[in-house]
Amino acid sequence: MKIHYLRCGTDCPLGGALFDGFSTGPLGTIPCTAQLIETEAGLVLVDTGYGLQDVRRPHPRLSKFFHALLNIRFRVEDTAIHQIRALGYSPEDVRHIVLTHLDFDHAGGLEDFPNARVHVMAAERDAAERQRRGFIARRRYRPVQWDDVRDWRTYAGAGDSWFGFDAVRALDGLPPEILLVPLPGHTWGHAGVAVQDGTGWVLNAGDAYFYRGEMHPFRHRCTPGLRFYQTMMEVDRPQRLANQRRLRDLKRAHGQEVTIFCSHDQKELEALQARG
Repeated sequence: MKIHYLRCGTDCPLGGALFDGFSTGPLGTIPCTAQLIETEAGLVLVDTGYGLQDVRRPHPRLSKFFHALLNIRFRVEDTAIHQIRALGYSPEDVRHIVLTHLDFDHAGGLEDFPNARVHVMAAERDAAERQRRGFIARRRYRPVQWDDVRDWRTYAGAGDSWFGFDAVRALDGLPPEILLVPLPGHTWGHAGVAVQDGTGWVLNAGDAYFYRGEMHPFRHRCTPGLRFYQTMMEVDRPQRLANQRRLRDLKRAHGQEVTIFCSHDQKELEALQARG
């Protein structure tokens, strides 16, 4: 399977290197990374970033609070549908979308692919649709982004194992080389997505961490801005931090077999695009 790594939107928060760790100007560069996977079952998207309707009409689709906090840069050319067309494909070629979670910056492009089957953990869909209580929950989850989705597939449990992690391997209609790896803490139903691409495994850890330094096996660290943001967004701090420790252990023990990346680190995205 061939994997394309897409930037489906960019957040440019005020603070520069206090967020991304490298910017020299006042604004940071925080990508919304998605994957496009070529399979025999058609194209598969892992997350969608911001979609066409987010770009054309940010409000009320998105929260003004997060729009201002993240200083979101909306561009049509960054949407998954635009990039897929640029690669020579049609939006109808996207048969499946696998979501790490339903936050606004991961699910915004769902309705750009009305024929796709959408896969997500059941706990995540429940949290997003039936437990939107509190300031953050009402603003992170935007049901208008997915209220036209017709084909949901939700998964309640694990039932399998992947490098010591619980896993959901039998995703309806997808090959066994694509599986969900529950990593709750950022949200109740947050999951990573593991893909075997012929040379090894790639784990999209979603928002289980935000900064590459958090995966250093011995001297893990995070920028102040992203540490604050993760704390603000977490629903279960002990579980979130425990999953980060487990990911560091995975990288230390199986770094030759598994490439781990998160959704919002510019340097990790650049390395993956260069490798691809």
